[in-house]
Amino acid sequence: MTAFESARISNRRPFSPIRAFARFTVLTLFCICASVAQHGARQGVWLRDAPAKPDAKAKYLFYLHGRIVEEQGTHAVSPEFGAYEYEKIVQTFVEEGFVVISEPRPRGTDVREYAGKVAKEVNALLAAGVPPQHVTVVGASKGGGIAAATSTLLRNRDVNFVLIAACGDKSMHGRILSIWDYKDATGAATCERHFGGVPGIKEHKEVELKLGLGHGLLYRPLPQWVDLVVDWANLH
Repeated sequence: MTAFESARISNRRPFSPIRAFARFTVLTLFCICASVAQHGARQGVWLRDAPAKPDAKAKYLFYLHGRIVEEQGTHAVSPEFGAYEYEKIVQTFVEEGFVVISEPRPRGTDVREYAGKVAKEVNALLAAGVPPQHVTVVGASKGGGIAAATSTLLRNRDVNFVLIAACGDKSMHGRILSIWDYKDATGAATCERHFGGVPGIKEHKEVELKLGLGHGLLYRPLPQWVDLVVDWANLH
């Protein structure tokens, strides 16, 4: 052994469990912080109803599914468009950090009546201190009709709404985003006739997607429309 190697060995500090634990703790905290920075500080959750004691800093998203889920349940399948991935759609928004409020509606749900239920829950969130800009109501097809009716009942120009393959009317209020596929044979298209010059609508945007999926656009959590919803909900 050389004198240099002997000096290196003699200069090594003895093993310290305390130092080792400290290093492990620092490394763990670093990894946690990196994960939070990458995925967002808030963890989403799926609820059937709005929470009784909401966190005013959280972002809330009501997801209102299409009619086929009323008729067939959460594993609905269309012979034309395939499976309606209801649970996957909800989970996608949960992974984006939203408190998602959604439930499978019963068959034959009345649009106006259910809109009253949603409006009541939104008002409860607002009364508890949640800013209206932190609330987004997303409706697909029949769910879009319910979302539009909810907008009319709430009469709040700061709540966010997304209508997928659906339109409302001139009684709507809020920030409205409309999305549809250009090959939708159900007649889903521009809602400009309902949006233009309406005093209750604070802001509106329309996006016509060119995916060629028609009404099947809303059956899966495709990034082309999911990203639009997320951006709209997080704009303020």
